[in-house]
Amino acid sequence: MIPKEILNQVRKIEISTKSLVNELFSGEYHSIFKGQGLEFSEVRAYQPGDNVKLIDWNVSARFGHPYIKKFEETRELTVMLIIDVSQSGEFGTKDKLKREIAAEIGAILAFSAIKNNDKVGLILFSESIELYIPPKKGKNTVLRIVREILYHTPEHKKTDISNALEYYYKMSKKRSIIFLLSDFFDENYFKTLQIIAQKHDVVAIRILDPKEFKIPHLGFINFQDTETGEEIFINTKDRKFKDYFQNFAEKRITAVSEDLKKLKIDLIDIQSDMPYINTLVKFFKKRARRIK
Repeated sequence: MIPKEILNQVRKIEISTKSLVNELFSGEYHSIFKGQGLEFSEVRAYQPGDNVKLIDWNVSARFGHPYIKKFEETRELTVMLIIDVSQSGEFGTKDKLKREIAAEIGAILAFSAIKNNDKVGLILFSESIELYIPPKKGKNTVLRIVREILYHTPEHKKTDISNALEYYYKMSKKRSIIFLLSDFFDENYFKTLQIIAQKHDVVAIRILDPKEFKIPHLGFINFQDTETGEEIFINTKDRKFKDYFQNFAEKRITAVSEDLKKLKIDLIDIQSDMPYINTLVKFFKKRARRIK
């Protein structure tokens, strides 16, 4: 049985995100993500001006007259949400944890997918694959996805983006739209991302909290790495240390942005202390203009 408070939270997200999808995203989503390609429809008699490369020689020989193959664009897409549920997602210094924001954004994308009659699936990962929901259609699939993002209890704390990408690469048969949601506090995944981006359309969504790269002025405090458990006692009034930490964090953030740019992978940066809706809308509209 699912606890009532969990159902209420999922229902709340469903109501808020569905209205956003209806008002803001449905048209943009449809325009920026193309179908899987062309699918054979039927044959018809050749007409002057038709592309001779489309002639079906077997049918033409049988009827003694040239026939060509007709193709139609297949609209149906497969949308895969690959979401980081490592321990760093439990961090949040404002109204919501990074994981809660990931659930809301995942819900928006999932409802956008089913509104366009597309399939949507989910991979939750830490340093291992925590959960896999195969791509399916329908509202029940979306509600389960939201519930799992919010309340799945990870077995591991660390992050392994490369492992998650490799897993889906092996599982997938057709080209997909992959939304990779993480804070990208990981290393050695560039080559794997490069390989999967050649097969799939990848959009990276980075969710960060401002306190992760700016140390507050609190005096002596104990810092703990949520994924490794490593602790360090520091003086937050130490200007030299604060500058070092901020420069290190900013370089790390910039490096990820530059790596994704090299691979021509779109990056959406979400700040946990800021409304994310305008950021998503801006991305959808910008990509729609670029594709046109």
